[in-house]
Amino acid sequence: MGDPKGFLTAGREDWPRRPVAERVRDWQEVYVPGALLPIISRQADRCMDCGVPFCHQACPLGNLIPEWNDLVARADWWTAADRLHATNNFPEFTGRLCPAPCEAGCVLAINQPAVTIKNVEVAIADRIWAEGWAVPQPPDRLSGKTVAVVGSGPTGLAAAQQLTRAGHTVVVYEKDDRIGGLLRYGIPEFKMGKVHLERRLGQMEAEGTRFRTSVTVGRDLTAEELRRRYDAVLVATGATAWRELPLPGRELQGIHQAMEYLPLANKVCEGDLPANPLTAEGRHVVIIGGGDTGADCLGTAVREGAASVTQLDIYPQPSPERDETADPWPVYPKVYRLSAAHEEARDLETAPLADADARLFRASTLRFTGDEQGRVRELHLVEVDTERRPQRGSERVLPADLVLLALGFSGPDRSDGLVEGLGLELDGRGVLARDAGFATRVPGVFAAGDAARGQSLIVWAIAEGRAAAAAIDRHLTGGTTLPSPIRPTDRPLTA
Repeated sequence: MGDPKGFLTAGREDWPRRPVAERVRDWQEVYVPGALLPIISRQADRCMDCGVPFCHQACPLGNLIPEWNDLVARADWWTAADRLHATNNFPEFTGRLCPAPCEAGCVLAINQPAVTIKNVEVAIADRIWAEGWAVPQPPDRLSGKTVAVVGSGPTGLAAAQQLTRAGHTVVVYEKDDRIGGLLRYGIPEFKMGKVHLERRLGQMEAEGTRFRTSVTVGRDLTAEELRRRYDAVLVATGATAWRELPLPGRELQGIHQAMEYLPLANKVCEGDLPANPLTAEGRHVVIIGGGDTGADCLGTAVREGAASVTQLDIYPQPSPERDETADPWPVYPKVYRLSAAHEEARDLETAPLADADARLFRASTLRFTGDEQGRVRELHLVEVDTERRPQRGSERVLPADLVLLALGFSGPDRSDGLVEGLGLELDGRGVLARDAGFATRVPGVFAAGDAARGQSLIVWAIAEGRAAAAAIDRHLTGGTTLPSPIRPTDRPLTA
């Protein structure tokens, strides 16, 4: 470690965010540019280089966290970059988007604030691009084998990069007009600027990965054609089948899925649309769902100039401190967290009736009511107990001109015919069935990411892509030197 007493002499300092009043007027990333470098070496010094670094186990990628913390503390950025890239294809994505289960597993977090692992990671990632160290790594020779990757989210991109570097000819198919999946159209610009995605795609193209956009596999390209053209196929389409809320009034205009709303806002930032057709401007917005997608809708609605924004969470408000009985270290704890979007909503008082920031906790929707034109105008809700039983006399009504459903996803979208066309099976959870080697029952067809694991974190998505790439390489050549960080059955740490 750089400083054996660093964890005793330095407190935790996070990457400062720009003032709320400034950042809600634009779509730039929320953090102060350049503010990490003055503090990051000191923060890396807080790493204790534990004999048993639980941050490794908490991270499915197996990131070499103590190693690159020590290297950053010593200002050896090039070697730190090398160690970071050894386990993670896209640290500029994870450093911005991952909720950092590694920090929950930090040994220092037993009785102190954890090391700012995520901030150290993104500092290294940004240094990689600033110094020009992300050079393309094309293979020395081609294997003569071809692989189709269906889906261009983090799983598909990670698998494609690994397989291309192994010498296979890889084509990535994406149904949208641009590559990136949820990274492109699900993640708001203020959370991760698309410049980070574009740079990585440029590197992958220079390495030899080929991209085909606006192709819906199953319709534009049939499953039979896909299997005939390629020696192996990886299905990495994500879990995009959103959950519904079948309540009275659901048919009213103005009630939309979060993933109908967010892509349109991103298309505005891309310059494809002059304005969001579902804009929150001047409207009373209610977001149903307390997760990250709901928070993304919240930050987007605030920037669009909503009259009010309220987020409903059916769970109780978490404690600010870890519950050592329910969530003992090193599992990821259920604690009250203030995202950038929630900080903005709190400071701007977007939801006067909320319990905290913009959130109403223990809130369950009963029905929607509308006007004579068939547009939603009110949302009726009730408070529930920890068993989700309605509490008598707690019903209330919120004004609602725009309702966004952010209830998560149940599995792969089957409307394109890919699952049926390939003859794939679903398991009891409604996701793609596969064996211990990421293979489906269809010879040469593999499945990875949220489509097979279920809705998860970006680090799990990248780990799935890397592991599936190793399995495909082994299938094509009889062996592999590619890393395989996880098994299909691996799951996050739980109590």
